[in-house]
Amino acid sequence: MLVFAASDKGGTGRSVTSANLAYRRALDGDDVCYLDFDFGSPTATAVFDTPNVMEEAEGRGLHAYLKGKTGEPLRVDVWSRTEHPVLSDRPSGSGRLVLFPGDRGGGEFVTDEDNLHRCVDLFLRLHREFDLVVVDLSAGRSYAMDLALTATAREELRHIRSRWLLYHRWTRQHVMAAAELLSGRQGLLGSGIAMGHDRTALLGSVRFVRAAVPDLESPQWAQMPAAQYAWMRQCDKRLEELAASLGIGKTRALASIPLEPVLQMREQLITDEDVLDSKIANFTTRQALVELAERLTDDKFWGQL
Repeated sequence: MLVFAASDKGGTGRSVTSANLAYRRALDGDDVCYLDFDFGSPTATAVFDTPNVMEEAEGRGLHAYLKGKTGEPLRVDVWSRTEHPVLSDRPSGSGRLVLFPGDRGGGEFVTDEDNLHRCVDLFLRLHREFDLVVVDLSAGRSYAMDLALTATAREELRHIRSRWLLYHRWTRQHVMAAAELLSGRQGLLGSGIAMGHDRTALLGSVRFVRAAVPDLESPQWAQMPAAQYAWMRQCDKRLEELAASLGIGKTRALASIPLEPVLQMREQLITDEDVLDSKIANFTTRQALVELAERLTDDKFWGQL
């Protein structure tokens, strides 16, 4: 399966949540690879705690590969290369977790036929090798999104199941931007149709992931002053109404990731040890990430709406 992670704005938690999704699926035994297609600002090496990889990727990353400057993109076994104290001891029963980093400072580029051919070939080969291929795209209507849409519309990739996760924070501006990214004049849906996608199939492959959502049922928020808590409740209700009116309400949301201090202060993978041992991360966040990973391949969450 090909999974594309997109967002209209930066700072939505797209990359760190997608990395946690890949990590959770690998823990469950799937062979997973993560492609950093955020050409303008590749950050996956930091999330996976592989800092030395950034220098290695110069001239060997995905940007260089797609532009024909290297025959094969650099691939990194996260379990063996990470400096994370927990991840470096590969859990029993886990699948492969492989990072394909981007080139630092590579920048966006206009897609041509050669770029497209290399992209299609890469997706085909990785689909055969891995159970799950996670592609983290640049924010907004980027060249990276155009490349992914054009590639998946090609005959060679039509038979491969693809899913699109659109990330947004739980604010009015982000909700409006996420709806625009899907259905706006230059949105994913219209652009995809123009590139040859079937409207119904493409729309059915899209779900939204809400990030940094305050859990108003948790003790943390219940301790707020009464007036402030009531205001938060009202804001949350209005956001739900806005999302529903824009066609991205709860039925289109695959998961809601709670506002999490660990993700806010240090974008990283959240391990069970972070929750159960050191207790620096919240259990509700861990459960939301687990649910996101499970729902990704649960067909009852992907029926036609």
